[in-house]
Amino acid sequence: MKGKKLAFLGLLLPALAQAQGYGGLSSPAPGFDAPKPGTPIVFPKDHGPHPTFRTEWWYLTANLQGADGATYGVQWTLFRHALEPGAGAGWGDRNVFMGHAAATSATRHEFAQTMARGGVGQAGVAAAPFLAFIDDWAFEAKDDGFTQARVTARGPHFSYNLDLTRQGPFVLQGDVGFSLKASTGQASHYYSAPFLSVDGALSFDGREIKVTGRAWMDREWSSQSLAPDQKGWDWFSLHLASGEKVMVYRFRGADTHCSGNWIAADGTTRLLADEDISLTPRAETAINGKSVPTRWRLQVKSHGLDVETSPLNPKSWMGTTFSYWEGPISIAGSQSGEGYLEMTGY
Repeated sequence: MKGKKLAFLGLLLPALAQAQGYGGLSSPAPGFDAPKPGTPIVFPKDHGPHPTFRTEWWYLTANLQGADGATYGVQWTLFRHALEPGAGAGWGDRNVFMGHAAATSATRHEFAQTMARGGVGQAGVAAAPFLAFIDDWAFEAKDDGFTQARVTARGPHFSYNLDLTRQGPFVLQGDVGFSLKASTGQASHYYSAPFLSVDGALSFDGREIKVTGRAWMDREWSSQSLAPDQKGWDWFSLHLASGEKVMVYRFRGADTHCSGNWIAADGTTRLLADEDISLTPRAETAINGKSVPTRWRLQVKSHGLDVETSPLNPKSWMGTTFSYWEGPISIAGSQSGEGYLEMTGY
């Protein structure tokens, strides 16, 4: 089984790299479904896979405080990419899965990647109860309502086992779950679970640290989520001290597009338009020959939000097959809080 897995991935990795690189997310996707406005998001069904769409992901970030007094962050992501339209079974399944996991402190950023194919028990997703897994990494709910869940992963120098409790509603991003990425119509279906409390353990090189904190889960599926000129994005998820949550992103290109969502403490939302958002890089970090903006000024004019974000570890670079910056941040200014920043295409 292991030999077949490695042979399959060796054959398909070049095709996956061409199709799934950040620029490649703008490539046409004939034969796949496209997101449509007004399509209802239904739970628990939409926790599961959407095989008629080319690409989707299950994504979790957590801001954590250790019993040792230090601050930490973790990431868990599972990507599914279909190499061609049409369902397959067993070794005829044409889906490739890729998992990313990371653990971050002020002085360390450890990450791991694993890849597998669908259809033969190496990776997959089920809707109810929710289960997303790849090899021995798992993100699973303990009930159909997704009120309790657990996430586990490990790499060469880290591991974590975290229990999650959902303390607020799922949030539909964009226009009732339809998230427009460009004026030319590229979009995704997108929802979040931003009200997750965390309790568990994190380890570096076998040294276990008890942790508590809060997490944010994102779910998106699409077939062409970038416009041809867009090269990547800057995405922020914020937990404000007021109990409110904010999601803001910017897609970079000739058609630079900003959007976001202001989430009240009770889970009610307000869509944020492009002109309401200002994202200004304030400082850059040199990483692997690249200059990456790791400190930002973020403004949401309609809510009087004017903050600066600071990375816990400015070297939070994910040196995976498709590399990007991903790490925990703190915020200060008109409000305080914490969150996560993801930047691709640099």
